Amino acid sequence: MDIKCPRNLYYLAQDYLTERKAVMTLNNISTGKNITKGCPQGSCCGPGLWNIQCDSLLNLQYRKYTRVVAFADDLLVVIRAESIGEAENVANIEMSKTANWASDKIKFNEEKSKVMLLTRRKRNEQKTVAVYLNNKIIPQVQTLKYLGIIMDYKLTFRDHINYVTEKCTRLVFVLAKSAKINWGLGHKALKTMYVEGILPLLIYRAPVWIRAMEKGKYKNKVTRGQRLINIEMAKAYRTVSNEALCVVTGMTLIHIKIEEAARLYQYTRRNIADKG
Repeated sequence: MDIKCPRNLYYLAQDYLTERKAVMTLNNISTGKNITKGCPQGSCCGPGLWNIQCDSLLNLQYRKYTRVVAFADDLLVVIRAESIGEAENVANIEMSKTANWASDKIKFNEEKSKVMLLTRRKRNEQKTVAVYLNNKIIPQVQTLKYLGIIMDYKLTFRDHINYVTEKCTRLVFVLAKSAKINWGLGHKALKTMYVEGILPLLIYRAPVWIRAMEKGKYKNKVTRGQRLINIEMAKAYRTVSNEALCVVTGMTLIHIKIEEAARLYQYTRRNIADKG
């Protein structure tokens, strides 16, 4: 790959990455090992050098309906096909390309890799695929966590909403216990905890799963996550409606905050597209 790097910068990077050694000392005994791959942990130039290396992977000649997305060292390969058999075949072709690219650079961990078949077909047919990486089969799963979002094979996002609301519930119970120990946390402190800690959890990546809120059971689950902290802030009875609690505490209803986050994302995306 030719990135037209100035010669002086190339030699500087080359010198930076050569003759490196990791040393461990224990009880006045030292042992070392020469390092031939990777950047020093925490280095400023590490992410940039990784992007340069990963760029050639993203620019491989993939099939028409294959999309490859990378975020840091997380790689997602999305394949669309007319049948399960075709999807399996194309997936193995793309994995072969990926493995060939990595052969003299890095090694993908096939044990940490996962494959998930996304389909809403109700017909009775085999819904298992055999996809290989480094000549080893990749485990097939029904749910997959990627960049903090739990996706299921039908994209209902049920597991993601359950996980988020349960995590928020545990946090609220911890806060409630702390409030009793300290004779009651004030409204301002609880509001800060909600805005800075719980709300970001509830609306995290909302534009991706907002359609799940069209179902009442998922909407109620998310509302419950807000309602619990609202009760603590308002020092109210559990019979008070969440709408009334939001009025008392000055909070916006959580489903409105989720819609707001989704619309802001769509607006930002259109604005960037128009400028581009």
